Amino acid sequence: MTPSYIEDHISQIPALQLLIKMGYQYVSPDEAMELRGGRTSNVLLEPILKKQLEKINSIQYKDKEFAFSESNINAAIIALRELPIQDGFIKANQAFYDLITLGKSLEQTILNDKKSFSFQYIDWKNIENNTFHVTEEYAVLRSERNDTYRPDIVLFVNGIPMVVIECKSNVIKDPINQAISQHLRNQQEDGIKGLYQYSNLVMSLAVNEARYATTATQKEFWSVWKEVFRTKEEGMQYGDAIRQLKNSELPNTERTAIFNQRFSNVLHYFNQLEKEEVIVTEQDKLVFSLCQKQRLLDLIFNYIVYDDGIKKITRYQQYFAIKETLKKISVADANGKRTGGVIWHTQGSGKSLTMVMLAQLIATQKTIKNPKIILVTDRIDLNTQITETFQKCHVDVEEAQTGKHLVELINSPTDAVITTLIHKFEAAINQSKEGFTSPNIFVLIDEGHRSQYGTFNVKMQKVFPNACFVAFTGTPLMKKEKSTANKFGGLIDVYSITDAVEDKAVVPLLYEGRHNLIEVNEKPLDTFFDKVSEPLTPYGKTALKRKYSTANQLNKADQVIYARAWDISEHFEDNIQGTGFKGQLVAPNKTTAIKYREYIKEIGKVSCEVLISAPDTRENYDDAFEENEDVVLKFYKAMMSKYGKQLDYEKSVISAFKKQEQPEIIIVVDKLLTGFDAPNNQVLYITRSLKEHTLLQAIARVNRVAPGKEYGFIIDYFGNLENLDNALNTYSGLNDFEQEELIGTIININKEIEKLPQAHSELWDIFKTIKNKYDAEAYSELLSDESIRHPFYEKLSAFVRLFKLAMASIEFNDIENEKTIDKYKKDSKFFLQLRVDVKRRYFDDLDYKEYEPQVQKLIDKHITTHGEVLKITELVNIFDKEKREAEVEKMIGKAAKADHIATRTVKAINVKMNEDPIFYKNLSTLIREAINDYHQHRIDEALYLQKAKEYENQFLTGKQNNVPNSIQDKPNAVAFYNLINAVLENSFNNTPEPKEVQASAALEIEDCIKNVVYENSTLIIDWQTNTEIEKELKNNLDDLLFEKQQQYETQFSFDKIDELIEEVIKIAKLKYI
Repeated sequence: MTPSYIEDHISQIPALQLLIKMGYQYVSPDEAMELRGGRTSNVLLEPILKKQLEKINSIQYKDKEFAFSESNINAAIIALRELPIQDGFIKANQAFYDLITLGKSLEQTILNDKKSFSFQYIDWKNIENNTFHVTEEYAVLRSERNDTYRPDIVLFVNGIPMVVIECKSNVIKDPINQAISQHLRNQQEDGIKGLYQYSNLVMSLAVNEARYATTATQKEFWSVWKEVFRTKEEGMQYGDAIRQLKNSELPNTERTAIFNQRFSNVLHYFNQLEKEEVIVTEQDKLVFSLCQKQRLLDLIFNYIVYDDGIKKITRYQQYFAIKETLKKISVADANGKRTGGVIWHTQGSGKSLTMVMLAQLIATQKTIKNPKIILVTDRIDLNTQITETFQKCHVDVEEAQTGKHLVELINSPTDAVITTLIHKFEAAINQSKEGFTSPNIFVLIDEGHRSQYGTFNVKMQKVFPNACFVAFTGTPLMKKEKSTANKFGGLIDVYSITDAVEDKAVVPLLYEGRHNLIEVNEKPLDTFFDKVSEPLTPYGKTALKRKYSTANQLNKADQVIYARAWDISEHFEDNIQGTGFKGQLVAPNKTTAIKYREYIKEIGKVSCEVLISAPDTRENYDDAFEENEDVVLKFYKAMMSKYGKQLDYEKSVISAFKKQEQPEIIIVVDKLLTGFDAPNNQVLYITRSLKEHTLLQAIARVNRVAPGKEYGFIIDYFGNLENLDNALNTYSGLNDFEQEELIGTIININKEIEKLPQAHSELWDIFKTIKNKYDAEAYSELLSDESIRHPFYEKLSAFVRLFKLAMASIEFNDIENEKTIDKYKKDSKFFLQLRVDVKRRYFDDLDYKEYEPQVQKLIDKHITTHGEVLKITELVNIFDKEKREAEVEKMIGKAAKADHIATRTVKAINVKMNEDPIFYKNLSTLIREAINDYHQHRIDEALYLQKAKEYENQFLTGKQNNVPNSIQDKPNAVAFYNLINAVLENSFNNTPEPKEVQASAALEIEDCIKNVVYENSTLIIDWQTNTEIEKELKNNLDDLLFEKQQQYETQFSFDKIDELIEEVIKIAKLKYI
C-alpha cells in the first residue's frame, strides 16, 4: 500500500480524529441535518442549544433556585437566530459576540416579583458544563440561491457553530491560500454568511501548513500559531502530549461513525496506517493548540476585539506575552507590590491591541481589587491613537488633559483606563508629594525607552512605591538600557523582527543607498563668508561656521533638494506608481520639506503633500538659519486657511494618504515616524540622519502587510546605513543594540538580485527540448502537460519578481549590464505573453501576484524606449573597487593630491583640533570634511580621503574672545562652554544671562568629570578605557542635564543630550590624562 494524498485521507479525517480524541462529540452529516430540522438554511443545532441553555442557566432569588421559563428560553434562541444582518455582516457578528460574552437580560416573574435576570449562552467559568460537537461536510444554503456550500469541518459549542475549518491536500498548488480563499468566498454576499456570522475562529489546514484567523479576516492577516515555552521541559511535555493523543486509539463508536460515511477501502487504509506511529503535522499542532476546550473559550472570551469595524483575534506572541504578564503580576510581596517588566514586540506586531487586551484582563482579575490602570505614551499622536483604539474596542477610557487632571483621575473611583502623555505624568508626579501607595495601580508605558529609564524612573518609583510598571517597546532594547530596564522588572517577552518576518506578520525591508556628489567652490565661499561675518568676534564666526558646515546642512542645499526631488519622482514613477502603494519622504526640517513639496509638484510626475507641526515663531525668529520663517509661516497659514486647525489638517492629510489616490507621497520631518500605521505605505525616502530607536521605528513605517506587497523599500540619501553588507554592524546608531535582535531588520537587495541569473536560467531550462526556439506554438504545446506548466508559472513569477527588484536598483542599471537587461526584458515580455496564451488555452485559474502588472508596465516602457532606464551617472558603484577609486580621483583632483600634508603634521593638528573642535576649524575645511564624510558613508570605513590640505594655515591661535570672565582662565571649561553653546543652541535664552548660565553649566560639567576620574585627588590610571567609569560619567552627566532642565525650565531633546554627552567625554579623554 502507498500513502494517499487525497484531501479527505491526509487532512480532513486526521483533523476529525484528533478533535474527537480532544473531547469533541462527532455528529455525522445526516445527524446534523436532523438536528437542523432538515433545513440547510438553519445552521444552529437547536435541540442541543435548547437543552444546554436550560442546563447552564438558572435564577437565584431569595436563596432559592428557579428555572427560566420556556418562553424565555425560546426568546433567547430567537435573539440568537435573528441577528441584525441588515446592519452589515460584521455588525451582526459583533451583536452575536456581545450576546455570548455579555449575556442577555430577560424578564421573569418569580414569587410575584417581575425582575430582569442575566442569561448566558456559554458557561465561561465552568468549561465542562458546555457541550462540544464536531461535524463535517456541513451543507449550508447560499444567500438568495438554491445551491449550497459545504465547509469541511464545523465545531459547535452548545449547538452554536463557533469554528469553521477548511482542509486541503498538501500536494495541490498553494493549498493554504486556496483554503483561505474558500473561507473568504463563503463570506461574500452570495456565500454562506448565515453560518459565518456565528464564527469566532476560522482555520485553514494543509497537513504541514496551517493558519488561523477570525471572521472576515483578509488573506494577508491570517496567522501562524506557535506555542511559546518558557522551559525546555514545557516544550517536551507539549510534544509528548500531542504525539500520544494523535496515536491513541479512537473509540469504536466514533470510529465507526466516521468511516460509515465513506467507502470501505478508506477504513482499510487507516487500519493499515495506524499500525505504526503516525508523525505529528503542523495542522495537528494548530488544531491541538487552538481547539482545546479551555484554550478555545479563553481565546473567544478574552482575546477577540472589534477595532473600528474590523474583528481581530490575538496572534500567538500577544497571547503568550499577556499570559506571562498576568502570571507575573498575580504574585504580590508582603506589601502587595507586584513585579512588572518590559515587553519587546517589534513594530507592526500589534502592540496597541496587546495593551488593550492586557488592560481588559487586568481589570477583570479576581485577585486584584479595584485596579487603576494608567497608560503613558510619549507623543500626542500615539496617545490619541491608543485612546481611540480603546474606545473602538469598547473599553472605557479617560484621557488626562493636564497633570492636575491626571491626579484627579487617579484619585477618582472611576474604573476607566486612564491615558496620558509622559510630560503630564511627570507633572502629576511633581505635584503629588505624598504619592499614591495603592498596590493596585498598574502603569503601562508605551515605547518605554530613555525617558523612563533615568532619573525620572526613580521619581516614578517614589510617587508610586507599590505600583506595577509594564513597559512596551517596538524596537530592540539597547545594551545600556537592559540593565536599567530591570528596574521595571526585567524582560517579560520578546517578539523580534526575524520572528515577525518569518510569521509573515510584516514584510521584509529592502535597503538601497543613494547620494549626490557635491562640490564646493571654496575661494568665493570663504570670501563671501568673511564679508558677511565681518562684524562678529572670532568666537561668533566659529559658531556660525559650525552651523553652516554640517552634513545635515548640505542636505538642505537648494540644488541638492532639487536633484533628489527628480530622483524620487522618477523612482516612484518607475517602481511604485499605479500599484496602489504610497511613499513617505523624511526631510531634515520644515523649510526643506516644503521645498521638496514645491519641486516634486513642479516636476509633475508624482502627487505629494507635506505634514508638519505648527511653526515655532520664537524659534524661527531666534534662528532664521534653521527655518525660513517666510516659507514655513506662509505654508502653514495656507494650511490653516484650508483646514481650520492643526488637528483637522493632520487628519485630512493622513486620511487622504491612506484612503484616496492622492497624495502618493507624504512628506514629513518628525511626524509619522513612529506609531503611523498605513499598510499601503511601501517606500521610505530618507534625506536626513536618523538614529537608534527613531531609525528602527521609521523604517518600520513600510513593513506593514498589505495585498500584493512583497517588500518595503528604504531609499536612503543620507547614509544612515553605510552599506548593505555591514549596515547593522557599522552604523553607530545601531551599535548599541544586541546584534542577535537586529537580524532580519533589512535584506540586502543585492543578495536578492544575485539570484536573478539562476532564475532566468531555470526558466529557459523548462524549454530545452524545443528544437525550434522561434516556434511559439511549440512552447504552448510543451506546456499542455500540467506537471510542466505549473513549474513554468512558478519560475516565471520568481523571475519577474527578481527582475522588478533589479530594475529598481541603480547599481543593476549600469551600462555594463545593458545587454543582459535587454535580454531579460525581451524574455520577460515573451514569457508573460506565453503565460496569457496557455492560461486561456488550458483553462488555468491562477492567483497571480499584484506586483506583476508593475513589471509588465516597466518592461513595456523600456522596450519602447530601447533600454532607457533610470541612471544617475555621478553615483559611485560601491561594489566595484576600480570604479570607486576612479570616482575618488575625479572628486579630489590633482591640485588636492599635490597639497597633501605629511602624516605627522596631520596628527599634530588633529590632536589640537579635538581639544576644542568647535573653535579650531575653518569654514571651507569643515564643509570639505562633511562632504568627504558623506561619501565615506557611501563607500567604506577607510581613513578620511586626503583632506589635509594646508591644515597648518587654518587654525586660530591665542586666547578666545567673547567668553565669560568666570571661565577665561579655565580652558577645559571653555571647551565645554563652546560645546553647550553649539549643541544646545538657544536652550537658555529664557534666562536673564544665558552666557553666564552656560558658563556655570560648563564648570559643573568639569566638576562632574573630576569627581569621577579622580580618586583622592589622584587621576585614575587608564580611566579612558574603563567602561564602568565611562558608564558612570554618562549617567552623572545625564542627571546633571536633567537637573539643568528643571532648574531653568527649559527642554533638551534626547538626541541633543546624547550628542553633548558624547562630545564632552571625547574632550575629557584628551584633557584629563
